[in-house]
Amino acid sequence: MKQQESRNKEDTLSKKLSLCQFSSYGMMVILFICWQISYTAQAQPLYQQDQTLSETSKLPKLQESWPEGKEPQPPILPPPPEPILIPEPEIPLPDSKGYTLGAGDRLQIDIFNVPEYSGENGQHQVQIDGTLNLPLIGNVSVQGITLDKAKELIQEKYGEYLQIPIVNLNLLAARPLKIAIAGEVQHPGSYTISPIVSQGGNSKSGTKLPTVTKALQVAGGVTTSADIRQIKIRRPQPNAPEQVININLWELLENGNLVQDISLRDGDTLFIPSITEINPAESTQLASANFAGTNTQPLNIAVVGEVARPGPYILETDIDQSQVLSTEENLDSSEADSNISLPENTRLHTVTKAIKMAGGITSAADIRQIRVRRLTRTGTEQIITVNLWELLQSGDLSQDIVLQSGDTIYVPVADEVNLDELAEVTASSFSPGNLKINVIGEVVTPGTIFIAPNSTLNQALLAAGGFNPARAKTEEIELIRLNPNGTVTRRKVEVDFSAKVNEETNPTLLNNDVILVGRSGRATFTDNVGGVLAPFSPINRILGIFFDIF
Repeated sequence: MKQQESRNKEDTLSKKLSLCQFSSYGMMVILFICWQISYTAQAQPLYQQDQTLSETSKLPKLQESWPEGKEPQPPILPPPPEPILIPEPEIPLPDSKGYTLGAGDRLQIDIFNVPEYSGENGQHQVQIDGTLNLPLIGNVSVQGITLDKAKELIQEKYGEYLQIPIVNLNLLAARPLKIAIAGEVQHPGSYTISPIVSQGGNSKSGTKLPTVTKALQVAGGVTTSADIRQIKIRRPQPNAPEQVININLWELLENGNLVQDISLRDGDTLFIPSITEINPAESTQLASANFAGTNTQPLNIAVVGEVARPGPYILETDIDQSQVLSTEENLDSSEADSNISLPENTRLHTVTKAIKMAGGITSAADIRQIRVRRLTRTGTEQIITVNLWELLQSGDLSQDIVLQSGDTIYVPVADEVNLDELAEVTASSFSPGNLKINVIGEVVTPGTIFIAPNSTLNQALLAAGGFNPARAKTEEIELIRLNPNGTVTRRKVEVDFSAKVNEETNPTLLNNDVILVGRSGRATFTDNVGGVLAPFSPINRILGIFFDIF
């Protein structure tokens, strides 16, 4: 009976719930109908108002034409803005983190919750065949794959023995890189460069791979003919064509863009091409870079043309050995030997230094058209024009270019010599240190004298001891000069020791000028009479005494 009563109560309760749900649904339907009716009643007046406005509006219908003179005019819009130039993104350089493993790499393997295979016990070196000999799993080949792929491979191998094979793989020390360097460097060839190990080489240290500039330093630096905007790196790829990477080290010099100084990989080939046209200003800036040639070896050059002593010369480099320091203090011996920086007091060999060694230019030299002939590594010849007149006038040091071994300096003959310019050129540092003047005739000490540049006629006469008072013609002298075109000019110059520098009485002398001091009338007469009366020597002596008295 009790069970029957409970069932009746449950049926009654379910009927009541069903009735409540039905009532709620009905109320919702009634509310929706009421909302629809009210919305329609509000929208009807608005529609009628729109019709009334359309009928009473004075705007013309579409079929009608606009009144004459009242045609609608298009609105005056502001000029469109100038388009914004969005710079094209540069092609990114290759990611330097994609290091591939090879024989000689030292790795640190740490396995989660397996201390006997981690820490110091987890340090392993890649064997000569490119494999790692690991506990439990044996040899694992990692030759030519990245650290991430090697980690996945080792983790997969240990998954056969461990329930949670969580492996952490790090590179302790990279193997020495064997690379080739060719083109415009001082010492092209094959090099083996050891990476730099930081923090003293402990188990937690990192490895820094050598960069492009470090490799150039090892090869002695680039030459002044190098085109550092077009450096190319050829990098072999496993199971893929060779990758060619373009490097612009001028961005590093000019803007400090370190992205261009990428890390090298084992097997890379670094090629530095020759520049087609040398810019003297850029050449000087390149010579001061830390990856430029250090000029530690003597230079074999030749100086020809209008110089005092044309011929081949060997330019020695003056280096204070106490200042030849390693670029890294904490490197191992192999790394320290291959990273030598240029001492600050090393003097570069320039055009003016070579000309000065050759005795300086002559008075016939055309210093505006000096040419430097240079052979590149590819065997082609470069012609570099040097204008030393710009150096004298504006101090343009870029004209005094840096030389390299094998250069030939040619100083041409000037078509026309400007005497005003010649005085300034004669006083320059690349002119002869002293002028060679020949003084002949009636002076106290005739012969060759050496005087300072831009010396005058009066100074040369005084340097020769002055006139011979008994025989010299003191009113005038004869100046003989060899012109650049091969002709000889002779002119009389009146002597005035009180005159300032001028072309009439006290001209500026040039190298190899000849000053001829003639005899006075009395000396000429005595010499002539003496020649006639030579057989009568006693009479000749009497006449000589007579002329000496009077």
